[in-house]
Amino acid sequence: MLPDETILIQRAQRGNQEAVTAIYDQYYPAVFTYIFYRVSNKTIAEDLTAEVFLRMIAKLPDFTGNGRPILAWLYTIARNLVIDYYRNSKERNTMPLEESLVAGEGGHPAKEMDDRLAQECLSKALLGLTEEQRQVILLKFVDDREISEVSEIMGKNERAIRSLQHRALAALHRAMGKERCYEF
Repeated sequence: MLPDETILIQRAQRGNQEAVTAIYDQYYPAVFTYIFYRVSNKTIAEDLTAEVFLRMIAKLPDFTGNGRPILAWLYTIARNLVIDYYRNSKERNTMPLEESLVAGEGGHPAKEMDDRLAQECLSKALLGLTEEQRQVILLKFVDDREISEVSEIMGKNERAIRSLQHRALAALHRAMGKERCYEF
């Protein structure tokens, strides 16, 4: 954990609203992306991401970190919420029809549909990976983090992360082939 992050967490634990807001602002995009690539639905991802931060605030006084960044803790909360979501969901296999596609907002409907289908295919392919493989792919390639950051977040050394990344990419390639993602 970085010294600035430690100070920020300590301030938040003492009830400093600006520190809590800074944590939210800094980590919301990463947590949202992490969840979105697991549920493939923007609205559900937004709701679950909000719940992550509500739980963070509730448990913040007890947070110790043990030298790991707060993002690792937030990912653990997010992972558990996604598991609960799928456990309780009756609409797991539906593909939501985005209003923007119907209304034609933002440009070319055909391109938007292709992008949506490619994202959906990637999300399905990611489900074929182990949790660690998904996490390394999302952290490295979606969040565009350095190996050292991924290593710190996942609590593994850099060599193990590189090896995991290699296996994850190979598994993702196989899974995307099964999902026929290359047709886009």
